[in-house]
Amino acid sequence: MNPANLPFDSEAMLLGLRGWVECESPTWDAGAVERMLDIAAREMAIMGASIERIAGRQGFGGCVRARFPHPKQGEPGILIAGHLDTVHPVGTLEKLAWRREGNKCFGPGIFDMKGGNYLTLEAIRQLARASFTTPLPITVLFTPDEEVGTPSTRDIIEAEAARNKYVLVPEPGRPNNGVVTGRYAIARFNLEATGIDGMTTEDCTFSVGIVHGGQWVNCVATTCSGEALSMAKRQDDLDRGVERMLALSGTANDVKFKVTRGVTRPVWEPDAGTMALYEKARGVAKQMGIELPHGSAGGGSDGNFTGAMGIPTLDGLGVRGADAHTLNEHIEVDSLAERGRLMAGLLATLD
Repeated sequence: MNPANLPFDSEAMLLGLRGWVECESPTWDAGAVERMLDIAAREMAIMGASIERIAGRQGFGGCVRARFPHPKQGEPGILIAGHLDTVHPVGTLEKLAWRREGNKCFGPGIFDMKGGNYLTLEAIRQLARASFTTPLPITVLFTPDEEVGTPSTRDIIEAEAARNKYVLVPEPGRPNNGVVTGRYAIARFNLEATGIDGMTTEDCTFSVGIVHGGQWVNCVATTCSGEALSMAKRQDDLDRGVERMLALSGTANDVKFKVTRGVTRPVWEPDAGTMALYEKARGVAKQMGIELPHGSAGGGSDGNFTGAMGIPTLDGLGVRGADAHTLNEHIEVDSLAERGRLMAGLLATLD
């Protein structure tokens, strides 16, 4: 099966994607994320998948797990892991409205990562329409909290990954049309300072009114809090950085500073299994007449977890675009069909 022969249509895909992008789904708004999960679940149910809704926790939305019909259903296969939460608060559409400018299309979350999720479903649809049975069964898991470090769903992702042979992650593609075969380790920290108001004298006053300090700038706050993030290419380097951050906790002149560790993503360094998976993807891309470079990347994804488990994982399979997490977030429209064909080719050949 040559994926280049499948009738992907970027313009048609863009029409379907619009409803996903205009359903705003910021991580901390569980109801908004659930509305986006409803859209994805309904679409996959129409495609013939069996749908499971997994309740959320810790104040986050839930998950949708979809298993597509297959003769080997229940055996290890391919897990497609994507998140449907975005960083953009509800109302961002007023500033970042859906719009098309040539080969660019703009909208909140279109690049990270609704475009990649949508093209994945289109790839599964195209294979089904061609009456092509993939060698392995396919499971899609959509989650609600990746943008804040996956605090509530890491266990589900890892458990599902352990039941499969491969993990494909349609996070944004790289600017050079590349894919991701490793990611840096990331640690988050919660910071709390207490007693700053006690430093006030007749000559100089101190009041925390920025970060998370106080309610009004002209009120004296006794405590302020904030968050910090650390990133490293190697796990040992991150571990040393964590020790240094935690060592900052202490008291000096009645001012207390407290550092606690937040969610962490382990380093994902490509092993033989991931590189073999990449070579298969490279072969599919070559069949399509395109190059497919690879590399490790900063910025975490749920591929950190599955790659660190030793499960062959390929990330960055989503659309090309730029300016994720900004009011200029956009995709390259023609990459919808191109990356859709790449995904279809992978699903059709992995065994």
